Parts: sequence; C-alpha cells; structure tokens
Amino acid sequence: MGKRLLILEDGTIFEGEAFGADMDVTGEIVFNTGMTGYQESITDQSYNGQILTFTYPLVGNYGVNRDDYESIIPTCKGVVVYEWARRASNWRNQLTLDEFLKAKHIPGIAGIDTRALTKIIRQHGTMKATLANVGDALEHLQDQLKATVLPTDNIKQISTKTAYPAPGTGRNVVLVDFGLKHSILRELAKRHCNVTVVPYNTKAEEILQLNPDGVMLSNGPGDPDDVPEALDMIRAIQGKIPIFGICMGHQLFSKANGAKTYKMKFGHRGFNHAVREIATGRVDFTSQNHGYAVSREDFPEELLITHEEINDHSVEGVRHKYDPAFSVQFHPDAAPGPHDASYLFDEFMELMDGFQAEKAHR
Repeated sequence: MGKRLLILEDGTIFEGEAFGADMDVTGEIVFNTGMTGYQESITDQSYNGQILTFTYPLVGNYGVNRDDYESIIPTCKGVVVYEWARRASNWRNQLTLDEFLKAKHIPGIAGIDTRALTKIIRQHGTMKATLANVGDALEHLQDQLKATVLPTDNIKQISTKTAYPAPGTGRNVVLVDFGLKHSILRELAKRHCNVTVVPYNTKAEEILQLNPDGVMLSNGPGDPDDVPEALDMIRAIQGKIPIFGICMGHQLFSKANGAKTYKMKFGHRGFNHAVREIATGRVDFTSQNHGYAVSREDFPEELLITHEEINDHSVEGVRHKYDPAFSVQFHPDAAPGPHDASYLFDEFMELMDGFQAEKAHR
C-alpha cells in the first residue's frame, strides 16, 4: 500500500497509509466515538457525502458480514482510522475491511493520529476535507478543496426512487425513506408490521391512499431545510394517522410544527449518548448520528419536549400535545449500540392500536 494524505479545510495535513479504494475524494469530515459497529456506521446513509473518522484505535478486527448492513450501497466518502486490522477473526466474517472498502469504492487512510484529528474537529467544527494519494500536486488539491461546494441534495441522492414492500401480517406502516437504516425495518419486522417504504417526496394523498395504521419518518443525512416538501406532507397527514419520527424524521416533524433547527458544531455520532426522559427521569444510553438539532428557542406551543441529552441538554425527543405523533433524535433501533430505547417501537404500536380503537369507537 502507498501513502495517502488527509487535507483539512483549515490547512492541516495528515500523512498516512492508503487502504480501501484507490481514489481521491472530498467531503465533510466527522468523527464517530463508537468502539464497535464500524460496518453499520459505514453503511448508514446518514453519513452520505462524509469522511468518517473512527476514534477507537483498531477498526476491522471482526471483519464484515452479511447481517450488519444498514444499506447495501454505502455512500460515505471515505474512512479514517488509526489502525485497520489486516486479518479479521470472527465466525461471521466474510470480508476484511480493506476488501469491503475496495468493493464499495470507498478510500481509507490509516496510521494517523485520530485523537489529534478529533480535537481539531471539536475545536473548529465539522469542515471539508480531501483524501488524496501522495504525489498529487498539494497546492492544487488545497485550492480544489477550498473551491468545492458540498451537495445539498443528500436525501434525494439516496432515497428510494420507487415504493417497495417489506411484507408482514400485522399493522400496516408506511415508512418514508429519507435515508433509512435496515435496522428500522428489522424492528418493524419483529413486530410483524406490514411495511411499505416510500420515497422522501411522496405526497400526503399517496400515503393516505395506502390506508396505513401509522407513518414512520426515517433517519437521513444533511440539513432538514433541504427537504421543504416533506413538511407539507407531514402537516397534511398529522392528526389523521399516528406518526413516529427518528433522527431526520424528528427534525422534519418538529419543523413541520413550527420548531427551528440549527447546525451543531460537531454533532453527535456514537453509541454512548445518555438521554433523559424528562417526565420519568429515566436515562437511556443511545445510538446517535446527526449534525443538526432542534432548537429550544421559540419552541412551538403545540409540542412538548420529552427527552434531552444529559451533557449538552439538546432536544432529543418531542411529542405533539393533541395529535398522536412523537419523534426522537436518537436511534431506538440501535444497530450498532445499546438497545435501551427499543421500547419506543412498542409505544408506536400502542399508539396505532389506541388510535384505531378510538376511531372505531367514534
């Protein structure tokens, strides 16, 4: 393997060892603090367009397997590690990390001080970065990096183009795909839901025609301001069908009800974020991956803040005071991460059942 450079927008340059695909890429650089779950993270579509740094020093030791994909075609731009395991050891292992990244056309860099890099990102905030091979004209790469405008159509790039079913025998759920993780489908399948996945820009009338018992708004990448069409859809179905939003879905549900969102300095990306349920004081350790959050400022009267992050007190969950609708900023589907909050899927089932019972009683 040759040498590879990681060039940051602030002028910092790291030199390391190349692995994965042999190509130059530019994207937003972020870090993930998880100790395991690199396959789930790399294949999580919420990392679309981003260069993903793992703070845990050894990545790839248990390989890549068929069970832990969160999407079939990952769209993160690159992977940064301190050390990648050349030999993987696990009974489920099918590919090494290097083989996997080559197959998915994702370049990697190893052997750099990821702690120093993480400190820079924490200090300066997320920024643009380039992964390039040593030997390419450095000044040209730096000029190109400064001139690069990162895309804002992340959700459009990765959302399904046509609706498709994930058949079940129970409650009928429409899942709006803003960049969904397969683990959401797994949690719904465990509860025997009959799921129809629809594109991010599906109109409210089309969703209502599917006669769902409930609608889920999935996670996804980027800025919630970039998909204004989703807000009209949410407003048009709210009150008519129970709604459960996760991550991007939470931000869009909050915005549809008048809340504001903002870009965080370096976001929450990891599996150890402690979240407090305000009503009960219950604390869950949660899996998170987001760079934007819902603001407490001018918070709409109709919404109630149900959860907050213990460290920075950011809004982690909301519920509508009158309509059967709620959302959370974290991933109750976990994968990877703790399963403390998977009960929220059961709450969604109860919400749908209660709504149907009430409708029948009217």
